[in-house]
Amino acid sequence: MQARDTDIRAETPEDVDAIGVVTRAAFAGAAHSSGTEGAIVEALREAGALKLSLVAVQGGAVVGHIAFSPVTIEGRSIGWFGLGPVSVRPDRQRGGVGAALIEAGLDRLRRGGAAGCVVLGDPGYYRRFGFAADARLRYPQAPAAYFQRLAFAGPPPTGTVAYHQAFGAA
Repeated sequence: MQARDTDIRAETPEDVDAIGVVTRAAFAGAAHSSGTEGAIVEALREAGALKLSLVAVQGGAVVGHIAFSPVTIEGRSIGWFGLGPVSVRPDRQRGGVGAALIEAGLDRLRRGGAAGCVVLGDPGYYRRFGFAADARLRYPQAPAAYFQRLAFAGPPPTGTVAYHQAFGAA
């Protein structure tokens, strides 16, 4: 199945177990993975910080998931969000499901009045969605080229970004 056969919608309580399965499978054995992505999504949900959670459904089954949570910049909440994790079932990877989730999520954030979004990931991949590294917006825990921002409204902020404490979940 291709991305065009995919329904993107908000997660429901019935999706929670499937999201966990997809997330664990998507990151199993990935060199860049901490192995905690599933725990991060659960901790964000439990903390009420999973502000946008979308699933990709094909043939009635959840095959992908994306999470967005608020970030702070210089300790302040200014309407910016962090993208991630984004997970696609291994047998559906490289078919456009992840891109469809990202595009839908970014569109919903924009329409919802978000000021912007940050992501920690491959610059070659996220550039296609408009993300770019910006030395004035920092996330000290990662190489600068891999931390990127996308402003929706107004000039991009400057300073140090912090993700929700759920990103420390194990």
